[in-house]
Amino acid sequence: MNKWAELFLGLILLIGAILIAWYSAAYDWILFGKSFNFLTPAWNFFKGGLFWFVVMIGLLFIMLGISDLKE
Repeated sequence: MNKWAELFLGLILLIGAILIAWYSAAYDWILFGKSFNFLTPAWNFFKGGLFWFVVMIGLLFIMLGISDLKE
């Protein structure tokens, strides 16, 4: 695939996902009694990922510190 086509397609997908998340949160998208709010689950997923990233960095520093104590 052409590099410009890849960049353009990626940009379209990114902007599309952001717009769908924004519009689903701003307007009540309800189908068969279920709410299709994509922004809240995406935000919760990001916060969970950020939490686990910080935990893993902390564990990495602990293991590096233990490794340095051995020397």
